[in-house]
Amino acid sequence: MLYLILTWLPSLLCAVHIVRSGQQYYWLWIVLAFGPLGAGVYFVAVILPDFAGGRTARGVTRAAANVLDPERDYRNARRALDDTPTIGNRMKVAQAAEALGRWEEAESQWAQCIASGWAEDPAVLMGHARTLIELGRWQQALQRLEQLKALGREGETPQATLEFARVYEGLGRNDDADAAYRACVDRAPGLEAGGRYVAFLARMGRKADAELGLAELERRLQKIAPPLRPEARQWRDLAAQAMGRA
Repeated sequence: MLYLILTWLPSLLCAVHIVRSGQQYYWLWIVLAFGPLGAGVYFVAVILPDFAGGRTARGVTRAAANVLDPERDYRNARRALDDTPTIGNRMKVAQAAEALGRWEEAESQWAQCIASGWAEDPAVLMGHARTLIELGRWQQALQRLEQLKALGREGETPQATLEFARVYEGLGRNDDADAAYRACVDRAPGLEAGGRYVAFLARMGRKADAELGLAELERRLQKIAPPLRPEARQWRDLAAQAMGRA
């Protein structure tokens, strides 16, 4: 009996908070149907931001709200596009599909944006290039990146340089890939560029350089705030796996 009380007490307390604070009633279903898990999601999504506030809290709220419904953003974007078929809504569908790893669908949406007269929009070109890279369509991705570069500074950002590096590697242009990786590894935010560069070094058989790069990733990872560390760790793990340290 004590175990049941302790297990369901958080859900009951959250249910009381939902009613008293006037929250949407679908939260009641979540906290009661999923027990401690639902209560945990509600605490992170609703109660914690009330205390914390700010952009970080809103980001946590968004992530927590998607834990039980990872396709929510995609459905909302799809519905908005069906109701109002604008370029902006199509871009949101493409981005939501990317977040779910649906690269074929995302590529199709970006391609439709380009066909609709947005072939000189930097965000559209970058989005299309990104999905083509994930699909391994290197030559087409390079074409999009070169179009982006022709627009000016948009094609010289750290993120664009990283995508160039990935394309060059995919095409076997390893010297160009190495130069592009080195150009962005210290400029791009986060650990993605570093993780991908270390993985590239490992694939090229440059073990000593890869070891140094992995040590630097480990050092930088420890300096990242704990709530953001899991997302950053995936790039350290990518590098470690390429070095045979899964």
